[in-house]
Amino acid sequence: MAEMKLGLFIRPTGHHIASWRHPNAHDDANANFSRFVEMAHTAERGLFDMLFSADTPSAWTTLGSALNRQHYSAWLEPYTLLSALATQTKNIGLICTKSTSFDPPYTVARQFATLDLVSGGRSGVNIVTTGNGRAALNYSQEDHKPKSERYAIADEFVDVIRGLWNSWDADAFIRNKETGTFFDFNKMHVLNHKGKYFQVEGPLNVPRSPQGRPIIVQAGASEKGRELAAKSADVIFTATQSLKMAQEFYADVKSRLSKYGRHNSDLKILPGLSVTVAKTQAEAQNKFQELQDLIHPDHGLAYLSRRVGHDFTKMDPDLVVPNLEAVEEVGTRSGQMLDLAREKNWTLRQLYQHFAATRGHMVLIGTPENVVDTMQEWFESNACDGFNLIPSLFPDEFDAFVNMVVPELQSRSIFRTKYEGTTLRELLGVQSP
Repeated sequence: MAEMKLGLFIRPTGHHIASWRHPNAHDDANANFSRFVEMAHTAERGLFDMLFSADTPSAWTTLGSALNRQHYSAWLEPYTLLSALATQTKNIGLICTKSTSFDPPYTVARQFATLDLVSGGRSGVNIVTTGNGRAALNYSQEDHKPKSERYAIADEFVDVIRGLWNSWDADAFIRNKETGTFFDFNKMHVLNHKGKYFQVEGPLNVPRSPQGRPIIVQAGASEKGRELAAKSADVIFTATQSLKMAQEFYADVKSRLSKYGRHNSDLKILPGLSVTVAKTQAEAQNKFQELQDLIHPDHGLAYLSRRVGHDFTKMDPDLVVPNLEAVEEVGTRSGQMLDLAREKNWTLRQLYQHFAATRGHMVLIGTPENVVDTMQEWFESNACDGFNLIPSLFPDEFDAFVNMVVPELQSRSIFRTKYEGTTLRELLGVQSP
């Protein structure tokens, strides 16, 4: 029987925007490495496939940031964090974000090839084009490139790093002390890439990855994002809130694989999932509402403004969401949020509360049995290959998931009971290049 895959999306105090205000939150986690070690150890205890850390190269955001109320305004740089966590873990994959708009592909290829060697074949890079326009101001650019161009850059960027990761055959380094030959010239490959956006000679000055090459992750849900994932990604993270939406996304992206000579199993689709679990439904609902009540309206309206692309920061949170057009530059989430608000006739407060917990991902609140019923339905109905867990609160809700939900998944034989490999590719079941 197929087994679902689970990633842990780490965020210092949790994914709910008010998580840091909870009495049990580790409110110093944005600067305390030991908190992340605790998360990683809990994830390995729960037999998770991977840790995933998002990133953005800017503290500031657009449209009324309410920055002083955000717990995610300053944090540990994730590549350095995961490199340190590689020494504290044994089995779990280590994935973080790099921007194709601002990071040089040679540097990214070198970093993750090194992390792969340090971790024994457990690294992966999440490729993003960076939607936050203010980030350009940190990289000597006055204007952020339009979305269409950012995706064209990303497509070439991925080609370059994949090519660089193929600089050495697996047996290139013969290290023959008698002949004085360290490597076989015939097993070194010079890239000589000359494209529209990048000129990269190569070869990469890091030996071949233990897993063939590091895992590539992509998270775009737009047309260009789906195509990029079908062409190059091993994992795609997505945000879908209904079974039908998830099934449509799954079928669409998987149907694109064959044109690139790929099979369905070569790409794992993991929608985000927030779980609040307790022994009773009432207890779980009370835990969820406790976090909702901690959202400051200034923060909620600023969050909503960023996600939708319209400025709500001066508006009454109890007004019905205005009838507005989606802002494509912000991303596909803008249209999803506005469509949902129209469908349910929600106020601004209701909309930001709905998205505050998980930024548009699926939310499950209930007993272990009820939570797993839904997870199993999605997994067995061609809606996903597993989930990227986004706990609302660390450590409480993640501990609860590992202690209560994982055993229920295992009892139904849809999740592993032990690690079955040593590399991330082996855990995910995606073939080596």
